[in-house]
Amino acid sequence: MGIRTGAQYIEGVKSRKPEVWLSGRKITNLFDEPVFKQPILEIAKLYDMQHDPVFKEQITHICEETGERVNNAFLVPKNYEDLMKRRAIFEAFAKATFGLMGRTPDFLNVVVTSMYYNSWFFEQYNKNWAENIRNYYKYIRDNDLFLTHAIINPQNDRSKSSHEQKDVYTHLGAVKETPDGLVVRGAKMLATLSPITDEVIIYSFPGFKPGDEKYALAFAIPIETPGLRIICREQMQDGTRSFFDHPLASRFEEMDALLVFDDVVVPWDRVFLYNNVDAANKLYPMTGAGQQPAHQSGVRGLVKLQFATEVAMKVADSIGVDGYLNVQNDLAEIVQSLESIRALLRVAEIEYTMTEQGEAMPAYTPLETIRGLLPTAYPRAIEVIQIIGAGGLLMSPTEADCFNEELSDAIDNFYVGRAGVSSLERISIFKLAWDLCGEAFGQRLLQYERYYTGDPVRKKGIFYNNYKRQHSPDMVDEALKVCKAEKEVSTN
Repeated sequence: MGIRTGAQYIEGVKSRKPEVWLSGRKITNLFDEPVFKQPILEIAKLYDMQHDPVFKEQITHICEETGERVNNAFLVPKNYEDLMKRRAIFEAFAKATFGLMGRTPDFLNVVVTSMYYNSWFFEQYNKNWAENIRNYYKYIRDNDLFLTHAIINPQNDRSKSSHEQKDVYTHLGAVKETPDGLVVRGAKMLATLSPITDEVIIYSFPGFKPGDEKYALAFAIPIETPGLRIICREQMQDGTRSFFDHPLASRFEEMDALLVFDDVVVPWDRVFLYNNVDAANKLYPMTGAGQQPAHQSGVRGLVKLQFATEVAMKVADSIGVDGYLNVQNDLAEIVQSLESIRALLRVAEIEYTMTEQGEAMPAYTPLETIRGLLPTAYPRAIEVIQIIGAGGLLMSPTEADCFNEELSDAIDNFYVGRAGVSSLERISIFKLAWDLCGEAFGQRLLQYERYYTGDPVRKKGIFYNNYKRQHSPDMVDEALKVCKAEKEVSTN
């Protein structure tokens, strides 16, 4: 089939019946449920972009194997040009959502593409695993599917490993083998957008220890697989708010969920890893499943930070405070963070490396530096919006107020901005800013940016240790030579 349309995606959502729970209700009609409907339409727009003459040639390509047109997220990069083709899809989808939807279809399709091209890794342990991941990649590529993932254990007793929990199946683990497949039980999170996706893929960060064998899993199944229960977090908006009052929250609510597996049968041809601690610990670094999607998240993070920066600048301009030095200082700070990340992204692309298998890999150090900077740069941008907007962020009237004739004089007089900025324009800017920096929707976006790549402290520790291994202190050694030479002279 190749690239599908937004209508085909919507039809797929309507045809599926996953077990979705929201606010104590079992949702039986996802498309007509207010909290899901607009996000479904926003994702559908991304699929339609693939057919839009403005984007088609930039974000899709003809698959050499099938002759069908497919999304660039399924392209295995072999050179700089291929990396730029992948960036084109990352950037197009990110800009269409202002970087506010972190799990658009391109993200996990890149993950599976990386695993597919590095199927040699799976083959070291089990030839069937390798064949399964190769077939799965082709399946989602040729049907243009939308995946979610759940790779984190629920936060229970974090002082204990999975097998030490009160219930050994609190965390997702294998129960038994059957002729039909592997039976799994337990829970995983944080399955973003899962109710409106086609499939879920499970894999994990490194950190498994002896005794964790049953939890060492990687597999993929349809989101409506029997026994899979999706328990959504509390909604950040009810789906009935107007675009005027909530221009972001009304459109981009990216539902997160806990996935509960109640003796779910995973067909053997969907199992990519099982009962092997060594393989589970090496999957993430050895298959590119961490580094390649870091390119996507770097581009998306750049767009998201750019959007927040523009909002901050627009708020300051609308009330005429960006002439003050302290405001300029705050705005310059977030602009410089933005431009630092833009530069790091270009370095990662230009200084790409080639793996032994012939895969072009964006440079590790600048990508990981972006991952280290965004969890602080984005919250700082949000803080700057809050500081500049101050009490005005709390005082916007509603759409009904703005268009009530009896209130029109008051609205025009008391909500007007600086010269040239009408009351309606100023109100709209401040509503946009409040959605981003004050609403529950915006706070979820902030928390997401802090932790989307994992524990930032742990990640920086890993980064430093890798950096130390790869960089010898040559300049220090050179500087110390004079001391060594002086000691030898004095000794002689």
